[in-house]
Amino acid sequence: MKERLLAELERLRALGLRRVRVTRSAQAFPAIELDGREFVNFAANDYLGLAAEPRVAEALAEGARRWGAGSGAAHLLSGHTRAHAEFEEALADFLGCEAALLFSTGYMANLGAVGALVDRSGSVVEDKLNHASLIDAAILSRARLLRYAHADVRAAGDRLEQAEGTRLLVTDGVFSMDGDLAPLPELAALAERHDAVFMVDDAHGFGVLGESGRGSLEHCGLEPGSVPVHVVTLGKALGVFGAAVAGDRVLIDTLVQRARPWIYTTALPPALASAMKVALDLLREEGWRRERVNAHVARFRAACLDAGLELMNSETPIQPVIVGGSERALAVSARLRERGFYVPAIRPPTVPQGSARLRITLSAAHTTEQVDALVSALAEGLESDV
Repeated sequence: MKERLLAELERLRALGLRRVRVTRSAQAFPAIELDGREFVNFAANDYLGLAAEPRVAEALAEGARRWGAGSGAAHLLSGHTRAHAEFEEALADFLGCEAALLFSTGYMANLGAVGALVDRSGSVVEDKLNHASLIDAAILSRARLLRYAHADVRAAGDRLEQAEGTRLLVTDGVFSMDGDLAPLPELAALAERHDAVFMVDDAHGFGVLGESGRGSLEHCGLEPGSVPVHVVTLGKALGVFGAAVAGDRVLIDTLVQRARPWIYTTALPPALASAMKVALDLLREEGWRRERVNAHVARFRAACLDAGLELMNSETPIQPVIVGGSERALAVSARLRERGFYVPAIRPPTVPQGSARLRITLSAAHTTEQVDALVSALAEGLESDV
């Protein structure tokens, strides 16, 4: 076995596809310390700068003093605390839903929701660029998986026509590698016409998009009830950890009965729920964070246009720059590190062949000077690589 694994690792290395971990030495976002050197980090999903916010950290510490380091059990045994319940209630209220259910990760939330709603007699219709957790959720549910061309409403309708049994139409709100938005109003109308359950994973829209930060649904003018299954992650814009599924009480009670990744795992530490409650309060109260990151997005895009750099159609903090081959993406990423910027290359199989990229993510924690300097370094790095 070892020889086979080594041969495969060597094959990946030769293709420029072998993944390598980096280890941070300190938490000082947007700075990141690697191997004794500090870089400006443009690779995090901490869109509002809350991960290092002292008030959130203090809430985590106080929660640990009150509740301990862990929950000690699954939710249905003795792991569900008042801290969990209060956060779920606050999140549901913020999203305009009847209830919410807290999961340990976004991956688990998607597996739990899809697996609870369909089985081998049903069908899951998904965008081809959906996050891996949504694809895996459909496969593990044993339902029939039908994928449609990215953001193509007509193709989604064709797939729903082919679907059998319980129909579940699933999309990301913001696509994690391209940064673009799904056509949510059109998909919601399509789901209603085909009597399908509509599910949106808004991992990268929650907290950033919409007038009040409720995410992609608010940004697109959709009422919460128009999306029966609403998934949000809590380790990106909220800066902490975990995920939640929001909807009506019937949905949430169904998940309590049937969502295996929720039922059969230790509950998330209650101290994290305490920290997330404070982070949610800050999301509500400090709209300047959202305004600032969105101003950075506009500034970055304008500066790239002036520099002759080609960008994808994204109005979110995810700003990918397509480089092409994996080796070239690694080379440009290395040049950026030489200039003091950490922007790792994203390569297949995470993205399609020939579309290796630099996935630049912007945060309210960045300064305008750092954004401008990144564009300058990016332009020079790409030019020197030609």
